[in-house]
Amino acid sequence: MSLGRAFSVAVRGVEGEIVEIEADITAGLPGVHLVGLGDVALRESRDRVRAAITNCHFTWPMARLTLALSPATLPKMGSVYDIALAAAVLSANAKKSWPRLEKTVLLGELALDGRVRPIKGVLPAVLAAQRQGWPAVVVPIDNLAEASLVDGIEVWGTRSLRELQAWLIGKGDLDARVDSPREAPEAAVDLADVVGQTHARYAIEVAAAGAHNLLMTGPPGVGKTMLAQRLPGLLPPLSDAESLEVTAIHSVAGTLTGDAPLITRPPFVAPHHTSSVAALVGGGSGMARPGAVSRAHRGVLFLDEFAEINANALEALRTPLEDGEIRIARREGVARYLCRIQLVLAANLCPCAPPDPRDCMCGAAERRRYRTKLSGPLVDRVDLRVEMHASREGTFDDVEGEPTSVVRKRVWAARAAAAERWRPYGFTTNAEVSGALLRREFALGAEAMKPLRTAVDRGSLSIRGMHRTVRVAWTLADLAGRGSPGKDDVATAMSFRGVGGL
Repeated sequence: MSLGRAFSVAVRGVEGEIVEIEADITAGLPGVHLVGLGDVALRESRDRVRAAITNCHFTWPMARLTLALSPATLPKMGSVYDIALAAAVLSANAKKSWPRLEKTVLLGELALDGRVRPIKGVLPAVLAAQRQGWPAVVVPIDNLAEASLVDGIEVWGTRSLRELQAWLIGKGDLDARVDSPREAPEAAVDLADVVGQTHARYAIEVAAAGAHNLLMTGPPGVGKTMLAQRLPGLLPPLSDAESLEVTAIHSVAGTLTGDAPLITRPPFVAPHHTSSVAALVGGGSGMARPGAVSRAHRGVLFLDEFAEINANALEALRTPLEDGEIRIARREGVARYLCRIQLVLAANLCPCAPPDPRDCMCGAAERRRYRTKLSGPLVDRVDLRVEMHASREGTFDDVEGEPTSVVRKRVWAARAAAAERWRPYGFTTNAEVSGALLRREFALGAEAMKPLRTAVDRGSLSIRGMHRTVRVAWTLADLAGRGSPGKDDVATAMSFRGVGGL
């Protein structure tokens, strides 16, 4: 009897667990038996591994071969285990336990000729290996830049099974860690491109400074989409920890590029209005994949023409907006994805959407149905609501609005003030602060709170809405350089919450 052992990683959501792979060769009729709750792709790896070993001129054992993946109760999916399976078979057939094989995690898919192909989810897999104290990991050469983002573990890249086997027995070298290139420069979009819309521009500034959700309504062509597209340019770059969070989600989603594997800027995700629930919040068969809301983590999720989006998809946003994460249960387990986002919504005032609202031909019932597409609980989670109007004659002669570079300085200064204030409590932006903290340790004065209490007593503002209004007031104070909000800040925050087309 001969036994070989190798190690890989099972990724569930953006979390990983080490998988031990054993290859046992015993006397009996030739055949391969794969055990360990593998999916279709993993079961098919028997043929890929056998062809790769044979075509690399290694010997395939002509006996009974059992391949076991442990923990046996953990569902395992995909082709990430191919090179680990092959290494375990080679070790068992050679009747040798190579020291490097015992200390290395192997990730990669095999081609039939022995080439190692790139895979999804390398970053969370390498992070899992690093957290559990593994000294080294081998990944496909095309994933080497992505794996190199993780410090505290040796990272190697391999092109073929033959190259990997030579390294395992100490007779060859693999490609070492590389410097990961940064993202390409951002596209040149500027706030100065937006004509007029002073109130909406200020709302964008406030949303950027406090990470608040925003709703814009108005006739077509007034600049709703242009403003939303310019919001990410006002946001500060991601911290190192945030970059790894965002990059790990995009790694699982398969949207990373080899040219720039590290995401350093807040993402901007704008799904089509026909998107399904699964496309928006995540889903799929087997283990759920991240949706648009997760890919927008630490950035902006822009839903244009939201009144045309399926109501069930919109309602699925409720929990992610409150919790900052989404948990999707499937047959293979529960996937957990972070989704701390800024939600920006935009829509016309009615289905016919004429340039001048006075020309609307929709009936009252039709307009009401269109405007109430967002449910009350979802609207209650939107901090800023702005109704935009068509620009009139003379707008093009106005002085050009402030460019992004000028507004960005104020936004960054406000964000820095908020981060310093909330740092002892584990928050970084005003939008994240808990209502309990705002009430107990950062309560506003009685004069400033009076209009809010009145609105709550009248039933025009929920407790959640009151907390969100106070958060916006803190952002207004930060933008103005004040230490705490006053009555005027609260009044302005309430006006933002009360203005809107829906």
